[in-house]
Parts: sequence; C-alpha cells; structure tokens
Amino acid sequence: MITIPFWGAELALALLWLAVRAALWIGRGRIDWRREALLLLLYVDFAILLRLTFFPMSALGCRVPPLQFDPASLLPLRINLIPFVRLGDYAEQRDLLLNCIGNVALFIPSGILLPLLFPKLDGFGKTLAAGALLSFAIELLQLPFAVRASDADDLS
Repeated sequence: MITIPFWGAELALALLWLAVRAALWIGRGRIDWRREALLLLLYVDFAILLRLTFFPMSALGCRVPPLQFDPASLLPLRINLIPFVRLGDYAEQRDLLLNCIGNVALFIPSGILLPLLFPKLDGFGKTLAAGALLSFAIELLQLPFAVRASDADDLS
C-alpha cells in the first residue's frame, strides 16, 4: 500500500505549478501580472478541491489522513453510473443539503475564474461544460484509490 500525505501532494503540485509557470515566463520573455494573479487564485481553488475531494475529512482536529493507494484493490473499479443514487443514504436531510450546496459552492470560484482566464469560455453553457469536465476529471482521478474522500465518512 502506498500512502500519499496531503502536504506531500500539495508540495508536489505547487512545485509542478511553479515549474510550468516559470517555463512559460522564460519562453514568453515577459510576465502578465494580472493573469498570473488570476492563475494563482485558480491554483488555490484547485488546491482546495484537491484537499476536499481526495483526502478524507478527519475527526482528529487539523490532522489530514493520508490518501491510500493499494494496487491489490485497484480492480474492479467501483463505478456508479446512476446519478444521485446515494442521495437517499444520508441520515439527515441537513447533511444532504449541506453536501449538495457544498459541491456546487466548490465550483463557483472555478466558474468565475475560468472565463476570466480563457476568453473562449464566453458563455454560461461553455463554462458549465468546463465545470462538468473538471468534476468528471476529479471523479476519474479518484477511481484508483481504495478509500475515497467521498466514501470515508460512510455518509453517517
């Protein structure tokens, strides 16, 4: 079993982000500070998404349990193709409402920043499609992990 600590994953993501941004700055020979500020906000948004969607919530205070990858439990992939099927599993309606509102709220910053950064996302439909693709990518990236952040609390 391979364990991936949150701070290790965040450090790797930050170093990758900085390396890509530095390579682009060098390649272009200039820095657009306004765009870089917006990209930094998008990076922070992605870092928060990484934390909340990949690393289980813990009742141990501020400690973030590591992500666990077990190659032995990789297959079969547990794929649920029926939308909203687990919504009935919540013990209280308050938890269901909190989860639904939280999932929408997580993508609001992306929905604001992506059109500002990428002019081709000039309409609501295109931005909504980009958000759906981002959500789909997160779901695909969670598949190899035996314990997923969404399964960790077992909807209790």
